[in-house]
Amino acid sequence: MTLRLYNTLTRQKEIFNSIETDKVSMYVCGPTVYNYIHIGNARPAIVFDTVRRYLEYRGYRVTYVLNFTDVDDKIIRAAKEEGMDLKQLSDRYIAAYQEDVTRLGVREATVYPRVTESMDEIITFIQTLIDKGFAYESEGDVYFRARKFEAYGKLSHQSLDDLQSGARVEVDERKEDPIDFALWKKAKPDEAYWESPFGHGRPGWHIECSAMAKEHLGETIDIHAGGQDLTFPHHENEIAQSEACNGHPFSHYWMHNGYINIDNEKMSKSIGNVVLARELIDQYSGVLLRFFMLSVHYRSPINFSHELIKQSEQGLKRIENTVKSLIERSDTGISGKVSVAKEIDDLTRKFEAAMDDDFNTANAIAVIFDAVKVINTYLAKQVVLSADLEAYADMLKRFFDVLGLEIEAEEELLDEEIDQLLVEREEARKNRDFNRADEIRDQLKAENIILEDTANGTRWRRG
Repeated sequence: MTLRLYNTLTRQKEIFNSIETDKVSMYVCGPTVYNYIHIGNARPAIVFDTVRRYLEYRGYRVTYVLNFTDVDDKIIRAAKEEGMDLKQLSDRYIAAYQEDVTRLGVREATVYPRVTESMDEIITFIQTLIDKGFAYESEGDVYFRARKFEAYGKLSHQSLDDLQSGARVEVDERKEDPIDFALWKKAKPDEAYWESPFGHGRPGWHIECSAMAKEHLGETIDIHAGGQDLTFPHHENEIAQSEACNGHPFSHYWMHNGYINIDNEKMSKSIGNVVLARELIDQYSGVLLRFFMLSVHYRSPINFSHELIKQSEQGLKRIENTVKSLIERSDTGISGKVSVAKEIDDLTRKFEAAMDDDFNTANAIAVIFDAVKVINTYLAKQVVLSADLEAYADMLKRFFDVLGLEIEAEEELLDEEIDQLLVEREEARKNRDFNRADEIRDQLKAENIILEDTANGTRWRRG
């Protein structure tokens, strides 16, 4: 089968061919670390981790680079508000990011470059652009001459005259052209700065990724990825900088995930509907949030609501119950050769076809539900083979590994644990601690334990 992915640069699905036969270089724009990540940040972390996993499933060795922007106007402002220096603040939120995405099943990147640790590469990059006439100094700032790069606008598919500067700096009269964007920003009073041939200052937003991608992956890479909101200006400007500096195509494939809406409204701080990823993970679970995200194709928008995630929870429970049934029947299987190889091959081909079609995780999950039906039909037989049970379990594990879903059968409460909880509940009721009594009741209900109050006390049974 042939892997095809949608390339934002060409706006069509293309056959994937890596620069090196068995290797893939992949750069993903990471967070600006001034706060905890919201679910909009969580989506690219999950999506492109899944892309990486499937590339590895296909036999590629993936070098996965994800950067941290650890100096920026927002970071400087947040550090002042919290009474910290930049490193203290960024260290805190980098650790928080890694904690959150780990709970979402995201594997560690190969490299996590930081802007503040890449200053030499950034300054050298800017100097090369100045030497080539693509950049100019203006009163301590350095700007990129966008019109000098003739292909400017090719990623966002807009003409140069239609584009507006969307960089993280206000339009400055010192620019030669309003479309020009900052590569280096002169330091303001009482602001962190680095020494450079252009004066004291710090990098603009866009230059950092061009420099770090070149440092860790080379002048031309296979895949550059990020959220849809980064297409312009960030990724457009990266292309201009990198190709002007290096004289080569920057990235062969550009991938962008869709937006997340909250109850059919765009997520926005001004509206006040921003939802932090860690709050949802605590409320539900990392695996459920990941399952929910992957149930929609990565390029499509997602509408988040608690009702929709509870629907996903029901689907995930069906899968977990099948895993549980496989485990429960493992002790009853008899010896014999695998008899379900054809069913497994058919399901595997369907799963791979879904993922080969621009990493269509929604269709891949549909195949998992097909597998659940097939397995449950098999488990309904009175006689099952141990080899078949193991083969089905191995197949599901392969699918789960690709999607990053850590799905295991939940262990039931032991009888003695239930009895102890009933004793604790009765004590709570005597002490009029009704909140605790209700918590225990709800806990048992979630475990499908039915309570019956009788004249001789409370009894329980499994539902």
